[in-house]
Amino acid sequence: MEKTSNAVLYKPVSLSATVITELMIPSYSNFGGKIHGGIILSLMDKVAYVCAAKHAGNYCVTASIDKVDFLQPVEVGYLVSLLASVNYVGKTSLVVGIKVVSENIKTNEVFHTNTSYFTMVAKDENNQPVQVPGLILEDQVQVRRFLEARSRKEFKSIYKHHAEKDVMPEEEEKWRAMLSGERCRFADK
Repeated sequence: MEKTSNAVLYKPVSLSATVITELMIPSYSNFGGKIHGGIILSLMDKVAYVCAAKHAGNYCVTASIDKVDFLQPVEVGYLVSLLASVNYVGKTSLVVGIKVVSENIKTNEVFHTNTSYFTMVAKDENNQPVQVPGLILEDQVQVRRFLEARSRKEFKSIYKHHAEKDVMPEEEEKWRAMLSGERCRFADK
């Protein structure tokens, strides 16, 4: 950690890296007998908070979640481990990368089930955004993750700009043409 007086200017990624492991019990299952995706998302939010709060030294809230793909189902009786680290920091926000793995404790088989990125915002006692410490990158993997997170942030900004410009045309024939070939139809009156 690099300090000036009482303020921490930079913290290493390793200082806030967090792992949470939990046994998947029957009450976590969905109607198909697999672990409900909402349980996994809740655990991901929990580990993102812990990791972000450790780095920020403040309360943190979830601002956004980038892409959650469920790559494998999680079975009842498996252990689920969530590995989290700060991948990127802005002024008041940080991106926490999360890898989720499930483990069959009888066979020791391990399955990668999810990877996602949570953007968290640090808040002070008055619920106002507060600056987070910078990030000390300790190896090339962390440099790659930082640059990838920055790239995702730039891409989201470009997408948002284009999405705002891509509004529904007022002319009926234009929006009907835009729907052509899609699996929808307009309810004619």
